[in-house]
Amino acid sequence: MKIQIWSDFSCPFCYIGKHHLNQALVSFAEKESVEIVLRSFELDPSAPKSKQKDIYTHISEKYDMSIPEANEMTANIAQQAKQTGLDFHFDRLIPTNTFDAHRLLHYAAEQGVMDATSEALFKGMFTNGLNLADIDTLINLANEVGLESSEVQAVLNSDRYMDSVRADESFARQLKITSVPFFVFDNKYAVSGAQPSSVFSEILVKVQEEKARLIQLDNASQGPSCSDDICY
Repeated sequence: MKIQIWSDFSCPFCYIGKHHLNQALVSFAEKESVEIVLRSFELDPSAPKSKQKDIYTHISEKYDMSIPEANEMTANIAQQAKQTGLDFHFDRLIPTNTFDAHRLLHYAAEQGVMDATSEALFKGMFTNGLNLADIDTLINLANEVGLESSEVQAVLNSDRYMDSVRADESFARQLKITSVPFFVFDNKYAVSGAQPSSVFSEILVKVQEEKARLIQLDNASQGPSCSDDICY
């Protein structure tokens, strides 16, 4: 089973939704056969790379709400994250551009550490208040998951993986994805938002059962063949 996930490192619900899916996979009998592919999606491609505003001012202006309302909203999100086992600190959070973080993720995927890198980037953003647009910060996070610092620096100081990020975003537009997280199961079923782990569990079972039915159908409709030197 292939699960594609479009997300952005500036999206708290992307981090929460990813963990809800992970929780569902723990009890999924066929989890070893699941392939997860993380796709890039920028909620604000024009976001500056340096800190301009704190998160409460940013939310207040973006959603036309008061600072106290922004505080309340983030407190509610932090509580949701806590129930998932995540530790959010919005008072530390730096609203920033995530394009280079997405480029790093594509490089990490080629090195076989995509999931660990994704986790480090999300935690860096929402728990530790790191600036994911800062090259040195990205190098340090990559180094924590075993990537070579000099190679990561070479990647980030070049234009490598820019096309990969843009390709993911173009694919998202083709699928008419306008919000994240967005999950696609075996190119058949789509799930939008940080759904509870129980919802992901139901979908995993449904997709797997359909795959099993297709295999049974193929066997039932088998034409002439040979097996063990017997043709029938």
